Amino acid sequence: MWIKKGFDFVQEGKSFNDEDAVIKLGVGKNMVSSIRFWLKAFSIIDNKDIPTEFGKRLFDNGTGYDPFLEDEASIWLLHYQLVKSGFSSIYSIVFNEFRKEKLFFDKDSFVNYIKRIGEINPALNFNENTVGKDFDVFVNLYKNDTESKDVEDSFSGILSEIDLLKATGKGVGKQFFIENNERDNLSEAVVLFSILDNLNYGNSISLNSLEFDFNSPGSIFALNRSGLVNKIMEMISVNKDITFTDQAGIKELQFKNKPSAYSVLDNYYGK
Repeated sequence: MWIKKGFDFVQEGKSFNDEDAVIKLGVGKNMVSSIRFWLKAFSIIDNKDIPTEFGKRLFDNGTGYDPFLEDEASIWLLHYQLVKSGFSSIYSIVFNEFRKEKLFFDKDSFVNYIKRIGEINPALNFNENTVGKDFDVFVNLYKNDTESKDVEDSFSGILSEIDLLKATGKGVGKQFFIENNERDNLSEAVVLFSILDNLNYGNSISLNSLEFDFNSPGSIFALNRSGLVNKIMEMISVNKDITFTDQAGIKELQFKNKPSAYSVLDNYYGK
């Protein structure tokens, strides 16, 4: 697994810029660059190639939650970090904005969407080929398209297990969609972590904010209202410091004593 191999490489103090990086990792130059890119995109290393707290907590051989990604919650956490970090902006755009405007979409509709944004904001430096390739990588990441022959193949399908991206039709009529639903396969611990990790959220958070805000659990995990309420009820059942109130029609998640984000994952993974 290239993510784990890349993390170990950096954790051992090695550098992707080293001349022998291709030998140590056992891959070509393009793949070295790809590993480095994805470690940053998933917030496993920072911009200086130093392992992040998230990277160490998930992948460390001795103390890591799940170094070989055997728990589906770990895949959800990678998805969360990918969208939240914005290192590769397509993922934030798709989950926070684009899918809410276009229920069904393909590469052309996404490229046109970004083109419209580029016309409003020239600083975006819109390039049709680049955006099209980014879309293909996005699809491969969530759908595991075995027909692709790109260097990114080694990362294809890494997020397919969580089943966020679905397809309908075939050939030129093929469309993709990300449907808001209950997400029964998503642990409430991951949802709670995402809420506690969001610096915009205080001790009282409206249900609307949790459902619709930028980088909210509703946006990132494609949760519908019913699914979101279910996750909140699951949180309450295991944490006495969390309540869910409904006063004058305003529904709010409230923390009596706000736990740290990683304490939630410590409990989930039994650390």
